[in-house]
Amino acid sequence: MIAFILRRAFLAIPTLAFISFIAFVIIQLPPGDYITAYAAELRHQGEYITEAQEAAMRAQYGLNDPILVQYWRWITDIIFHGDFGYSLQWNAPVSSLIWDRLAITLAISTLSLVFTWIIAIPVGVYSATRQYSVLDYVFTVFGFLGKGIPDFLLALILLWVSFVYLNLDVGGLFSAQYQSAPWSLGKVIDLLQHLWIPLVVLATGGAAGLIRVMRANMLDELGKPYVETAYAQGLSEARVVWGYPVRVALNPFISTVGWALPALFSGDIITAVVLNLPTTGPLLLQALKMQDMYLAGSFILVLSVFTVIGTLISDILLAWFDPRIRYA
Repeated sequence: MIAFILRRAFLAIPTLAFISFIAFVIIQLPPGDYITAYAAELRHQGEYITEAQEAAMRAQYGLNDPILVQYWRWITDIIFHGDFGYSLQWNAPVSSLIWDRLAITLAISTLSLVFTWIIAIPVGVYSATRQYSVLDYVFTVFGFLGKGIPDFLLALILLWVSFVYLNLDVGGLFSAQYQSAPWSLGKVIDLLQHLWIPLVVLATGGAAGLIRVMRANMLDELGKPYVETAYAQGLSEARVVWGYPVRVALNPFISTVGWALPALFSGDIITAVVLNLPTTGPLLLQALKMQDMYLAGSFILVLSVFTVIGTLISDILLAWFDPRIRYA
């Protein structure tokens, strides 16, 4: 296992370098650059800048340099100085833009992930052990509805219900009077009144899908000889179910850690845009639209790091939970 971890960590270095380079190039593939997008946005607002001003801005930001030169300057600053560059659109350091929104993004994503697992695991186990019962049919309908309803549509419905029937100030995470206010009990309560909507939206789709996965895996395991042997030895149903087949059925949950870790960083972009959440997802979307390569490239680089780490964690946990999986 130690050799496997070291080998994966060593391979992660060229993998991240390759991903960062490809992402940096792809961001700049559309015609024009950030100055072109910026000038178009000004024209849409009825303002104009001259070609000389555009040329001066390109020279100031180093956009006239070849892509390889721009990439090398950006990646070496990250490696040797921890400097992710300067956002052209926001006119601020990339690091401050990312970390300012990261805490809220991690809080929402982590809570929704925990909420998803708390629902999906016991419900999936119950549905498998009580197959074709009334509650099994109820959970099946919930699973199909949860997977079939888009997150953004569910978000819009909950916003409408909150505004019309609960008389709540919807959108964002705080009411207007608490946006810039220092932390207090009132601000915490106001946060909780807004936080339940993104948690429900993000957890519904994930829980619905994982319930079906957990149920299917449990049904596959419950009919195997080792389960019948455990029952024949007089073990209780709870000990048999939770001690043996559940461990094997949890493999899909563990394997999704590799996806969940970068998702914790980025969050659900569409849901965040609809709910006006101050998370990292909308910031990445705007950076890609404006070809703000240093901000967008830094986001993708961090997501790649989280993905590599998450995949390694998934492999280690799978080997620990499932004795059949071992790495020499």
